[in-house]
Parts: sequence; C-alpha cells; structure tokens
Amino acid sequence: MKNVYLIGVGLIGGSFAIDIKKKHPTAKIHGISRKDGTLEKALEIGIIDEKATLEDLKNAEVVIIAIPVDATVELLPKILDKISDNTLVIDAGSTKEAICKVVSNHERRRNFLACHPIAGTENSGPTAAISNLYKGKTNIICEVEKTTFKLQEKALALFTDLGMRIRYMDPVAHDKHIAYVSHLSHISSFMLGKTVIEKEKNERDIFDMAGSGFASTVRLAKSSPAMWTPIFKQNKANVIETLEEYINNLQQFKELMQQDNFHEIYNEMENTNYIKQILNGIQ
Repeated sequence: MKNVYLIGVGLIGGSFAIDIKKKHPTAKIHGISRKDGTLEKALEIGIIDEKATLEDLKNAEVVIIAIPVDATVELLPKILDKISDNTLVIDAGSTKEAICKVVSNHERRRNFLACHPIAGTENSGPTAAISNLYKGKTNIICEVEKTTFKLQEKALALFTDLGMRIRYMDPVAHDKHIAYVSHLSHISSFMLGKTVIEKEKNERDIFDMAGSGFASTVRLAKSSPAMWTPIFKQNKANVIETLEEYINNLQQFKELMQQDNFHEIYNEMENTNYIKQILNGIQ
C-alpha cells in the first residue's frame, strides 16, 4: 500500500492512518480537509505526511472518507469522478442507506465499499486519533457485491491488518439496527446531560456528587454535534421509532413509581439484566 488519501483527519481517519503506517511503513498518507488548521495539526503530530486536495485523488490507491455523513453524501460522487479505475474508496459513516443510494448508478460504483467500523470515542480532531482503535471491533460492510472483487480483497486485507471483525448487512437493516444500539444511546446521553445541567445550576454540586455511573452514562454527551446532527437527520425515521419505544418504557417506569409498584420495577430490572449475557457473548 503506497498512496493513501484521508478525507477527514480526525479520530476516525487519523486512527486509520496511525495503524496503516504501523503495518505499511512505506505508505504515504495524504490528508484532505476543508479546514487548513486541521491539516496543519495532523501534519504537526504526524497523522499525515502531506496535505492534498480532491484534484490529487487521481493518484490514490486507497481513499478513506471519515467526515460527517451529510458531507459524505455530497462529496462521494465527486470523489468517484476523480479517482482512477483501480482506486479503492471506503467510507466510515454511521448511516449507510443514503450514502449507498447517492452512488447507486455511478459509473465507478464498483470502486466504492460502504463500511461502518463500530469504533470511536467521545473525542474528536487529529489529536483524538489513537493506535489500535479498530482492533477487535466490528466493521459492517454493506452491498459488498457491488464492489469489484479485487478491491474487496484489498479492503479485507486492510481490515484484517487492523484487527477488525467483519459483518455483512443490507444498508436499510444497518440503519434500523444501529438506531437502537448507537443512535439512541447518544440521544439518551445528551438528554441526561441536558437534564442535569438545567436542574443543577451549581456545577460544583454536579462534580461533587457525580460518580462513575453518571460519568460513563453521559460520556457520549461530549461527542461532536457536528457529526451527530447529520446522523440523526439521515436516520430520522428509525431514530424516531426507537425514541417512541424508549419513551414508552420510560413512561411505564414512571407509572410504576407513581403506583408504588416496586415489585414490578424489580422484575423489569431483573429481566433487563439479561443484557449482560448478550453483551458478554459479543465481546
């Protein structure tokens, strides 16, 4: 692997760069971003080897798109316009249906592999990039049959180098399921943080009383709104459906509290403890 172009040099793109460099020391990492300051920081800390523009993509062996999903939908057709016939283009977006649809009829659709590595932290920007972010993590691949076989092989070799587990899924199913296991948890975290901030105006009280449970629950509320607002917008229907179910469960819990029905509250929590077995089974 020689010429890798990152479109987006933050946590996701930068972490790809770090581990590609470890596995392929001779690889040259080129960075593309709409913010020159971001590229300068990525250069300074060694995430990329040089800055580039979309016009340089004709020289790319691999292009990794790691920008907000609305920007990916807008930019992906233009990227495919500029690459060579042998270039592999990968995205890392948290929604897949709109991204796959926008290039469904593009003449270079075969060069694109739609991916969603389920990995990340609440941090953002080049300084958030870390080694081994993807090791042991699941990477969802959608519409693999639409990517030419030799580029599938190139991508799978890269993912194996990074220690990823591969799962194949339809983009519509992906967006529906990810709304439950990712998007809803982010909304819950944001809204819990909002509730506490509004109720506890004295921040000292929050810090004095906050334990590890609260900190871990609101950790996702530190995530980038610039990244998550487009995700919620693209997956609006599925997010609303999950919210309706979640709100119904919260309302039911409230009603049990009002009825002093703590026996049923105990049963609800005990039944939900089954999630420990599910999560232990996928680790």
